[in-house]
Amino acid sequence: MHSKGNVQPDDEIKLHWLLLGELFTWIGASFIWPLTSVYLNKRLHVSLAMIGIVLLFNCLANMLGSFVAGGAYDHFNPYYLIIAGAGLDALVLFGMAANHTWPIYWVWMTLTGLLGGWNGALINSIATSIKSKPGRYIFNTIYFAQNLGVVLGTLIVGYIYDYSVTILFVIAASLFVIVSINAIINYRPIIKFHSKRKAQQNKDSKNKVTLMPVANLKLTIGFFTTLAVIWLMYMNWESNLSVYMVSLGIPFHLYSLLWTINASIIVIVQAFLSRFPNTFKNLFHQVVFGVTMFAISFVTLIFAKDYAHFVFSMVTLTLGESTAMPAMPAYVNDLSPVDSKGKYQGLTISTSAVGRAFGPLFGGLVIDKFGYINFFIIAAVGIFMMLAIIVPLHTRLKGKLKIFR
Repeated sequence: MHSKGNVQPDDEIKLHWLLLGELFTWIGASFIWPLTSVYLNKRLHVSLAMIGIVLLFNCLANMLGSFVAGGAYDHFNPYYLIIAGAGLDALVLFGMAANHTWPIYWVWMTLTGLLGGWNGALINSIATSIKSKPGRYIFNTIYFAQNLGVVLGTLIVGYIYDYSVTILFVIAASLFVIVSINAIINYRPIIKFHSKRKAQQNKDSKNKVTLMPVANLKLTIGFFTTLAVIWLMYMNWESNLSVYMVSLGIPFHLYSLLWTINASIIVIVQAFLSRFPNTFKNLFHQVVFGVTMFAISFVTLIFAKDYAHFVFSMVTLTLGESTAMPAMPAYVNDLSPVDSKGKYQGLTISTSAVGRAFGPLFGGLVIDKFGYINFFIIAAVGIFMMLAIIVPLHTRLKGKLKIFR
């Protein structure tokens, strides 16, 4: 299961096929999530409170899907799991094209959340099987492909939405058909990898799953908590910040432009990190830099009153996102035993989904009670607290950590 020299092992998926699948997956996904609130409210006349519940179900389903898929990767053949996930996602999107009325739309959104979590956990888990390239490089390029998909998807979706929402769903479904075909043709090496992995596990006389060392587990829990807190705060950029900016007299289309800026910067940063993977001394330094940028971005929001300041805050936030978000799953991969990598990649996505699910509700409650400025202060302090936890934790544990390649 290990590469020799520069020869591509026969049990290893070629990274560019994995990236192609991620690119089309995220283009398709970016056709759906930006329009949900607008479509449900403006065309189906669903209340904002009910839309919040729909998005909560979507995120909770995403968390469940990623948790189950991560565990399934460790025990079953990932080749068939990823084909089933992509294929079912295509069927759900064709279902949305056929009937996107209320309340069936709620059902479709819950299912897309479940399958999105399933596919995301499997892709991250399959990425851990690639040994011919460093884990940091692999997860950086995956994050690059995801955000390139977001750039392309969000640029296209507005034009198609104005023309026909049905065609939009059909195109999204067709993209997942391509993802399925790509998996069927190009992911076959994972079958051999899975067979070798199971055979290696069976050589263990006790036939038990290798437990994660205590030091590794403590640091991993620190990363999970950090991810949950970051997403708890970050989700308010996608929800409550639009209301705040409009209240300051900034047009809504300029708020939307921030997300094109966000995805574009992520693509540029990931391309840079892929070209220069040793920009940071190690993965933990990359995590610390990224989390620090997240915290600083909320500090800058305290003083943001015009569009230029919001752009600056978004740039700062994006520097954090583009560095910390791929680094944490890459580090968790290094800390995870070979026979439980899927489990911990699934948990990485699940803990992020917890923050995404409850972020808008948490932010809304704080803002209603204390106002926007106080929320920005709470968000900054909360993220800085995560730094105050994981930095000394890593310093204390780094000599005890066991790295699994």
